[in-house]
Amino acid sequence: MQCGYYDSGRCRSCTLIETPYAEQLAGKDARARAAVATAGSGAVDWLEPVTSTESGFRNRAKMVVGGTVAAPTLGILGPDGTGVDLRWCGLHEEPIVTALGPLASFITTAGLTPYEVPSRRGELKYLLVTASPAGELMVRFVLRSTEALPRIRKHLPALQAALPHLVVASVNLQPAHAAVIEGDREIVLTETETLPFDLGDVVLHLRPQSFFQTNTAIATALYQRAQDWIHDLRVRTVWDLYCGVGGFALHLADSGRTVTGVEISDQAIASAQRSATDAGLSDQVSFAVGDSTNFATRAGEPPHLVVVNPPRRGLGTELASWLENSGVRHVLYSSCHVDSLAKDLTVMGSLHPVRAQVLDMFPQSGHFETLVLLRRD
Repeated sequence: MQCGYYDSGRCRSCTLIETPYAEQLAGKDARARAAVATAGSGAVDWLEPVTSTESGFRNRAKMVVGGTVAAPTLGILGPDGTGVDLRWCGLHEEPIVTALGPLASFITTAGLTPYEVPSRRGELKYLLVTASPAGELMVRFVLRSTEALPRIRKHLPALQAALPHLVVASVNLQPAHAAVIEGDREIVLTETETLPFDLGDVVLHLRPQSFFQTNTAIATALYQRAQDWIHDLRVRTVWDLYCGVGGFALHLADSGRTVTGVEISDQAIASAQRSATDAGLSDQVSFAVGDSTNFATRAGEPPHLVVVNPPRRGLGTELASWLENSGVRHVLYSSCHVDSLAKDLTVMGSLHPVRAQVLDMFPQSGHFETLVLLRRD
């Protein structure tokens, strides 16, 4: 992938951009194999990595807003704390790139003062833009306060005219001067509150504060692998821990199987419940707001299969130990960080990896997803 921003030194975020893509994949595959080998089990059926397009794969942009009202920048912060404009970044899907120009103009029209990190002045900190498979958009303005909210409301119809595919617009309030992108309070400005993600088998509804994988094509492949890998298992009950908006749970639910999804974010659970209702799966799948570790350790009889998709820190000793001692026959572990995966596998010594695969969620970087099926012998 060729990038003028990288070549000029304006952005060095893509740490592997100078490495040929085949070598990137080989390195990620080797790291994943080494992590799974820590379990010390027998042979693992390793499938070839699932490849991504090398550019234009990110369905979500987190753009730091800098510059001035008249000439805003959308991108990252430079070493001196001022904005570096990256609105033509090659990682983003085309609908996002197309939208950033009109959004920059909207900042000027609505008089949204970019936040200055060195002086701690200004209002608009970030633009968060998400694109669905259909090219529809969700745009979130991260502000310090509600001061600019009336102007955003006033000029929003003009922005909708400039961006006909804008479905959801909201304001997120993050008043603290801290390395935290968003705050707790979200103000939805449009009649529509969710952005539909049609993945073929399932349509997921994303609310502004609900998480979804950054690479739609690879996320779709991840859920398909989960369906395929458990197809021949005698699985009638499933827990999907750290379920997010319900991607795994909704793909694994069918007439002969019940699934329970657990996620600490109430917004993610609201999205998952909406998706289940629309898909006619409310009798097969249910969702609960809560801590996954607390749920598992207090729920009583375990299911036939536990799906885990934890954050980068992994499961932690308590949940990994519970899985080890629970009697659960199968665990499907989706990991975004192989070091925490390796640590968890050493705790779950009775659950042996039998199938694994790397899915390249983040080309040009060292990050990737690893899916592992574990079986208790």
